[in-house]
Amino acid sequence: MQFVALIYLSYINKIMSEKGLYRNYTLNELLDELDVIECFEQPGHSASVGEITKKQKDLYAAFDVAVPS
Repeated sequence: MQFVALIYLSYINKIMSEKGLYRNYTLNELLDELDVIECFEQPGHSASVGEITKKQKDLYAAFDVAVPS
């Protein structure tokens, strides 16, 4: 598990360096920014994602990841 986590952190570090995200965020700040996105699930209903800010959408775009809906 630790090895997989290290691979993810290395990838995040690489993208942050390439896209210049270290000018505005530390690694922990970036993870904290995305950590606050909430997902709500109720039995018999599909999952619902809470509000996503423009900053968060920009971070998803920087990583070429689709914004959750």
